[in-house]
Amino acid sequence: MKARVKLMGLVGLLLATCAAVAAADKSRPNIVLLLADDWGFSDVGAFGGEIATPHIDELARRGMRFSNFHVTASCSPSRAMLLTGVDNHRNGVGNMRETVPRTHVGKPGYETVLNKRVVTVASLLRDGGYRTYVAGKWHVGKEDFNLPPARGFDRSIIQADSGSDNWETGKRYLDLTDKVNWFEDGREAVMPADYYSSQYFVDKTIEYIDSGTKDGKPFFAYVAFQANHIPVQAPKEFIAKYRGRYDKGWAVLRQERRDKAIAMGLMPKDTPMVAMHTTLDWNALSDTEKQYQARRMEVYAAMADAMDHQVGRLVDHLKKAGEYDNTVFVFLSDNGPEASDPYVLLSGRMWLGWQYNKGIDQLGEKGAYSIIGPSWASAAASPLSTYKFYSGEGGIRVPLIIAGPAGMPNSQMNSQANKVFNGFTHINDIAPTLLDLAQLPRQAGLYRGQPVEPMTGASLMPALTRQAQSVHPANRAIGYELAGNGAVFKGDYKLIRNIPPVGDGQWHLYDIRNDPGETKDLQASLPDVFAAMQADYAAYAKANGVLPMPEGYDPIFQVQTNALINVYVPRFLRTGLPVLAGLAFLVAAFFFLRRRRRMSNATTGAPT
Repeated sequence: MKARVKLMGLVGLLLATCAAVAAADKSRPNIVLLLADDWGFSDVGAFGGEIATPHIDELARRGMRFSNFHVTASCSPSRAMLLTGVDNHRNGVGNMRETVPRTHVGKPGYETVLNKRVVTVASLLRDGGYRTYVAGKWHVGKEDFNLPPARGFDRSIIQADSGSDNWETGKRYLDLTDKVNWFEDGREAVMPADYYSSQYFVDKTIEYIDSGTKDGKPFFAYVAFQANHIPVQAPKEFIAKYRGRYDKGWAVLRQERRDKAIAMGLMPKDTPMVAMHTTLDWNALSDTEKQYQARRMEVYAAMADAMDHQVGRLVDHLKKAGEYDNTVFVFLSDNGPEASDPYVLLSGRMWLGWQYNKGIDQLGEKGAYSIIGPSWASAAASPLSTYKFYSGEGGIRVPLIIAGPAGMPNSQMNSQANKVFNGFTHINDIAPTLLDLAQLPRQAGLYRGQPVEPMTGASLMPALTRQAQSVHPANRAIGYELAGNGAVFKGDYKLIRNIPPVGDGQWHLYDIRNDPGETKDLQASLPDVFAAMQADYAAYAKANGVLPMPEGYDPIFQVQTNALINVYVPRFLRTGLPVLAGLAFLVAAFFFLRRRRRMSNATTGAPT
């Protein structure tokens, strides 16, 4: 009897301890990390855009917008830094697998996937008592040690590649891999036939969150959307909302967004803009061409709108579950808007002509392929210069919104609703900020007894609580490099170099606090600053193992080369002579499709 009483007492003590732990965990917020793909600075309504994003705008209204936030200029390096808080050359993604020069492949820092020298913020949150989930595009490696279970996630559904179709789970967006690689909980996933990417990722996030509600732990949910990565696709009902909205063209839209961003306090008064040489003259287009180009932007807006709608579904679910008031939301884009046109590549035209159509009446639908191109991309990045892949502000300055819960303890976040922070911030700042929100220490060079790369970012908590006007010292140089395009940030100044065809390969100096459009080069008027920041870049490149680009490097040519080596050669070795017959057929099909396209373009206005 005494033993039984003692046992009951022990059980009671354990239950009380568990209840205390659960109560303690309730003092820590849930965290939802929302990552958009290829959104421009002003695509969000709360950042000056005309696209309907009411649910993301509501997060901005009850939180803080960061108007001077920087990422990398392409997908996987940004995602790697977001997860680790470590420079892309140290975390293994010094360049994307798709664009890395062959001479760099396998060199330290250029593994093109997360290396074993870094630990993710998900691992640290899971170790600290969080449930951890991811749904969406992964793009940091599909090796066993890089799949989500090994990188800190309890539950996961990921598309492991650089992109895929948004309507058909098994359809590639370019012939860069043999198949679309889907994994759930570290194993090959069985995907549904009825699918739209943004809806599916939110469905799975809700499923995962609901599966763990009984344990009393807070959760971290990383939702990595494919919107608005190419192919740009959206449900018809969303496309219909934008019919006629873009008939005035990209120059008018760029000006409208710039003016609204200024009115919102996101940009300095009278912010100047450059007209990029890659932007076409809208008035020089035929009426048919204008209709086709306008429809492309209508689909783009619809895709963003549809993603926002799914964010709203997630928010509503958390409200019904009683979790909303204890959840921090973080929203950002992985880089600026996509300007590339796969149809300019011979291989792209051949493959896409076989896989997709691009008639104006089908754009956005299943089986159709749409892009926005450089002219609309420049408008999406308004009022900034350049876009995805380039180190101009339009390529690496993106929207960031952090909205805190109403009753989060030990924080003044609730009193900072609808505020704007104009100080320089960086993607490496996100991981330490999440750890601060979770009341957990950052790792300091060791993880489970093994040396790892330390996080280098600064926590954004002083900005969120309005205790500081900046989170980075004005004398601290922060370097950046990706595919030959480089930059250094120091205080309000930015040293920048972009390679051709968008850039001239030379260094330029700008004051991005007062001239975010990068219109006035200051190197002649500030020669000492210019020289000092060149030295800063050299020091950064040396310390982080940045490799010089091969002579004549061309990223578009490199994509073709890498596809040939990574996909076509292995395919040939597996299948032998039938491939030769297939190639002959593709060549014949290419000329047939080109002839048919020229005939159809006379009536549709589609680009060749």
